[in-house]
Amino acid sequence: MSLSRIVLLSGRPIELTELRMSSTYGGMLEGYPCKFVNDMKVRGLLQEAERAFPSAPVHLVAPSRAYPDQSAGAFGPVEVLPSVACIGVFRSAAVAPELDPVLHRSALTVVWFQSAPDVPSGEDADPALRGVRWEDLARDDEL
Repeated sequence: MSLSRIVLLSGRPIELTELRMSSTYGGMLEGYPCKFVNDMKVRGLLQEAERAFPSAPVHLVAPSRAYPDQSAGAFGPVEVLPSVACIGVFRSAAVAPELDPVLHRSALTVVWFQSAPDVPSGEDADPALRGVRWEDLARDDEL
């Protein structure tokens, strides 16, 4: 059973089978969001996804970065990522047309950031998430 269904911009339907959400800056005790901190958070989330879901390739949807304060601190200007960090496992029909559609599926683990803790669904999902190039990134597996 899937949590939701998303239609990619390519027209391919994909199913979200597992979703992990966390606060982007949860647990940040000191300092402020800046490029250095954000790059570490993105790398850490990618590594978490690779460890948690080793059977599927992992893809990062590049997050938007906002610069609400023009003054720079010790680590450079304030740079803010969207407030919710997400890791999602998606499945779809096989990419290779010669594979048996009953026996094969494709899979991709996606890392992205979004502004609210909502489950992405349908054609209302974030356009950056819907723009994933499934045919280039997902891997076919036999059931």
